[in-house]
Amino acid sequence: MRKSVFLALLLFFSVGTFAQKKKKNDKAEPAKQETVVQQPQQQQPVVKEEPKKDTVPQINPLVQHFYYKYQLATQWGDSEVAKSALYDLIIQNPSNDSLVFQLAYYYFQSQKYLSSALISQELLKRNPKNTSVLEVAAISYENLGANDRALQSYESLYLLQNSPMSLYKMATLQLQLKRYKESSTSVDILMASKEAETLKVTYTGADNKAKEYPLKVALLNIKGVLSQEQGDKISAKKFFDMALAQAPDFVPAKDNLSKLK
Repeated sequence: MRKSVFLALLLFFSVGTFAQKKKKNDKAEPAKQETVVQQPQQQQPVVKEEPKKDTVPQINPLVQHFYYKYQLATQWGDSEVAKSALYDLIIQNPSNDSLVFQLAYYYFQSQKYLSSALISQELLKRNPKNTSVLEVAAISYENLGANDRALQSYESLYLLQNSPMSLYKMATLQLQLKRYKESSTSVDILMASKEAETLKVTYTGADNKAKEYPLKVALLNIKGVLSQEQGDKISAKKFFDMALAQAPDFVPAKDNLSKLK
């Protein structure tokens, strides 16, 4: 009897202990989780942004100062200060042809022909085909009495512009330089052109005032002088008379006719 009870108790405790161990083991084992393998993300290249450059050109404060100085001096009629400001601007911008030409034109207007001629000469080294500079140079040389240099400038102008007035200037300078054949050719080209009928030239009249005359009158006078220089007084008189028939007060023809007699 005792032995049966003992065996029953032993069996009870064994089953209980096993159940407890089983329960403990169940608690100890972690729940299995699905492992997710993540693909590495492709790294985007890092682009460094360049700092934006200012597209508006920065003006040199000193240049701006000289420019305002030139503007005010021009506005208030102070040509000497304006000229000084031009020199300052040229020093800051020596390759700016417009500034240099402005200085040449200032001297030209002031009848300081030596300076305007020298500056024009410098500009023509940079650009031999600048017609505005060629014109200033031609007139400046002519007023200085440098007829050969003036003729060269007018020849360049004529080749570039085919201007009748440049050809007329060439004819008068060729006459003064005693290049009679060239002068006669220039006059003949002009006389055959339509422009000779409409263009005007300015001469000093008998009252010492500037007056406009037809270009053809001046050309007839040149032909008279050319004939006179070649010893043909009859032809010379004819041309002077023809000039005076169109303009009786044309002083050069009157003077040349009186010398002929």
